[in-house]
Formats: sequence, structure tokens, C-alpha cells
Amino acid sequence: MNKNLLLLALAQGLFLTNNIIFIAINGLVGLSLAPVGWMATLPVMGYVVGGAASTGLVARSQERFGRKMSFQIGLFVAFISCALCAWAAMLHHFWGLVIATFIAGYYSANAQLYRFAAAELAPTIKEKAVSLVLAGGLLGAVMGPYFATHTKNLLDTPFAGAYVTLCVVALISAIVMSFIQFPPVVPKKAGDSVGRPLAVIMRQPLFIVAAMAAAISYGIMNLLMAATPLAMQTCGLEFDSTATVLQWHVIGMFAPGFFTGHLIQRFGVLRIMSVGVLLNIACIAVALSGVDVTEFLISSFLLGIGWNFLFTGSTTLSLQAYRPEERDRAQGAINFFVFATMAVSSFSSGALVTTQGWTWLNLGSIVPIVVIAVALIWTAMRLPTAPKP
Repeated sequence: MNKNLLLLALAQGLFLTNNIIFIAINGLVGLSLAPVGWMATLPVMGYVVGGAASTGLVARSQERFGRKMSFQIGLFVAFISCALCAWAAMLHHFWGLVIATFIAGYYSANAQLYRFAAAELAPTIKEKAVSLVLAGGLLGAVMGPYFATHTKNLLDTPFAGAYVTLCVVALISAIVMSFIQFPPVVPKKAGDSVGRPLAVIMRQPLFIVAAMAAAISYGIMNLLMAATPLAMQTCGLEFDSTATVLQWHVIGMFAPGFFTGHLIQRFGVLRIMSVGVLLNIACIAVALSGVDVTEFLISSFLLGIGWNFLFTGSTTLSLQAYRPEERDRAQGAINFFVFATMAVSSFSSGALVTTQGWTWLNLGSIVPIVVIAVALIWTAMRLPTAPKP
């Protein structure tokens, strides 16, 4: 790993600190402010809908300003949006919180490109670079739950202090980003290839499978994790236990990053993604076996590892589906599908867990996981040589 890759992994960890705190508290703050219970996860939904709405704008800013400047713009938005979240919480303004998290989605859409930027920083070891930068999320596994727990009562309004803390995290991340040297932006000249139309890129079987796996794996992970704090509160479990469960979930998400790239190189991307499918099924089985802290912790941990294998694998697979000049459009499209799926799952998680319960939420998650499994089998049968990175 070179210095730039290490710093980008650190930026990824700070990004995940933001995400984990948002997951841990947005539903709870929303529940305390929402007019009715089923609207509790609208602030979580606002975050991912904002990300989906921002993917096109982010792609254009990446193309025009390059990686560093675009990432810094995202961090500026992170600072402003977290300050607005704190303001909305202190004023007990539910819709203000939803709007603030919607704005924060721009930062998320930007930071979701860190994994693609990793491949450009180390082009000879793309799989390992993607995996290792994702492993930087381990920092979020430690810092996120710690800050959520220890800053929730920092100010008079519950959890307002956590939002203020995230403003500081954004500033630190901006400083880290300033030291990363990305490949220079090459000015486009008349006659330079602009690549294939996006519609042509998106019709490729590899692109379809990669985008589907990325979107569904993130959607399932978000569906279950956005509902976990609400389900644990309903079961009478303390917030400290919720923070611990989220911590182990994020450890499961990012600790495998130290070896997932190696596993993909050795066994092939489709095999590792298939293991991710099996881990998701195991997660649901454990979740259905009980509602004590142990079941929540183990199922969340398995969910995290399953997500890592599927998401790292889908990112690796997608690198074969577009040319360098098509990068920004293709990556923006993949992230749009990810955020759109997350938006649906964010809303569904609150509605389902408060109306149908934790059991039916998990049972319903089996269907999209089976869809990924069928897509992987189809790819292995139709394109036996393509998935080798």
C-alpha cells in the first residue's frame, strides 16, 4: 500500500463514521420527532434519496474538477448538512431533519466513489486496492458507535451533540483528503473518444449483474440495519447494546477487506460473491432464531461479511464493463442504482418493522437474495471466462 492508498482508506473510515452514526441515531431521532411511527426512518430514507438524486451531479463534478476537488466539495456539504441536522434536532423540526439528511446524501454519493478511486491509485492490484480501502471502514466501526454513545447527551437535546461531532469529522476528513495525490485530470481535446453511450454500457450482461449485486446487497444490508435499532428498542434492549451490535456489524463489513481482494484473485469473483449470498441467508436464519442481544449481534456480523463479499465482488466485476473514458458515467449509474435501492429499503424498513414486525422483515429479505443467486448462476453459465479479474 502506498501513502495515497492509506490516506484514502482513512477517508473511507471517516466516511463510515458518518454513516454509522446516521444509521444509529437517525431512526431514533426520527421516531421521537415523527408525527406517526411509520415515518421514523424517513430521515434515513432522505439520506439515501439525496444520494440517488446527487449521482448525476457528482459524476459531472468528478469529470470537470477531478477526484480531489470533487471529494472536497462533498466534505463541505457533509459539514453543512450535519450542522443542519443538529439545528433540526434542537428545534424538534422533523421535516428539517429530513431535508438536512437529504442534503447529506450528496456527500454519500461522493464518498461512494472512494472505492473506484482506489483502483486508480494502484492499477496493478485493483482488486486488493478496492478491498483494502473498503477495509478502512474499520475505523468507522470503532469511532461511530463510540461517538454515538458518548455524544448523545453532549447537548441538552438528545443526539444533537452527535451531529455536531460529525461536523468535526468532516473537517478532519477534508484535511486528510488534501494530502492525497490522485492521477492528474487530462484535459479533453477535440476528437478525443467519449466512449459508448451509457445505454450501451448498461446493456452489457456483466454491467447488469455487477450493478444488480451492488444495489441489492446494499439494499438488504440497509433494510436490516436501519430497522435494527428500532427492533432492539421495541424488544426493550438498551442503546449501548444497539451501539455494540452496530459496531460488530461494521467490523463484519470491513475487516474482511484485508483479504477479500486476495480471495477474489485466488478463487474468482463469482465464487466469493456466492459465499456472500450464503452468508446473507445465514444472517436471516440467525435473526429468526431469537431477539436477544446475541442473535442481533451474530446476525448483524454475518450480514456485514456477506455485504463485503458481494459489494467488493460487484465493484471488481464492474471494472471490466467500461472503458477509462466511460468511467464517470458508468460509476455514476452504478451508484444511482445502489442509492435508489437503498431509498426503497430505508422507507420499507421503518414501515415493515413498525407494522409487520422483525420476523416478516427478515423473511421478506430472502427474495432479493435469491435474485442475486440466480444472477450469479446465470453469469457463471453464460460467461464462464469473463468474471476472472
